[in-house]
Amino acid sequence: MSFLIDAFEPAFMQRALIGGLIAVIATSLVGTWIVLRGLAFLGDALAHGVIPGVALAVLWGFNPALGAFLSALVMSGLVTMVSNRTAVRDDTAIGLLFVGMLALGVTIISKTGSFKTDVTVVLFGDSLGITSTDIRNQIIYTSIVVLCTVLLYRPFLALTFNEMKAQTLGMSPRLSQAALLALLSLAIVASFQAIGTLLVFGLLVAPPATATLLVKKVPLIMIVSILVGFIAVISGLLISFHYGTAGGATMAGISVLEFFVVMIVQSTYRAFHKNKGKEQTELTQTT
Repeated sequence: MSFLIDAFEPAFMQRALIGGLIAVIATSLVGTWIVLRGLAFLGDALAHGVIPGVALAVLWGFNPALGAFLSALVMSGLVTMVSNRTAVRDDTAIGLLFVGMLALGVTIISKTGSFKTDVTVVLFGDSLGITSTDIRNQIIYTSIVVLCTVLLYRPFLALTFNEMKAQTLGMSPRLSQAALLALLSLAIVASFQAIGTLLVFGLLVAPPATATLLVKKVPLIMIVSILVGFIAVISGLLISFHYGTAGGATMAGISVLEFFVVMIVQSTYRAFHKNKGKEQTELTQTT
């Protein structure tokens, strides 16, 4: 028990825990739609697309969250523009902008006086350096994500499973897509301080993907995803505190590990019952 109590006794660890749990709520809600719609690559690219905005915020001294959100919106708009105005496929446009925005961000950061420190914080986060102000901002961003998820549930559901039906019901797939990208941007902004822009993709995709192995209904996927993410955050911080590993990377790594553990256990369980069923069938036939 002291293993758990000792880790979360310091105030900075408590803030890291709260910040990580809040980040999980935002990423799990939005990540569910990203996983169900097969937009994981876009989520990854957008997570990197915020880097120029954060870099400019570091260089010019304004709110990094604002810079990240604006940068994500710019990248979303550019992906849409390239896809609509050229014969280039969506994944190619995303790949081009992914590399371009990442390169631009690192170039901007290189102009600051503390390149190594700044680029490390932006890319990998600083979960143990989360402040009370960061947590307040996270609560605001995540509250917006939760509210929009509730209000836009039906359009997102229709967009995910039956786009033609959504149009028949008078819903605009383009507006729903734009709203989803905006929410994705906001979820990334709510999480990058805790886990960094490179690793936020782990919390965005891994918990929802794990949840889809266990449940099928969308609300249940969101709930299970949040629980899976909570386990990853708590376990990651415990390991980080006791063994000196990077907090953000450990949390992201455990979230991915959870997926493979569930997948292996599930596959083993199904194989066992399948073989057991065959044996019972053969026994019945012989008798």
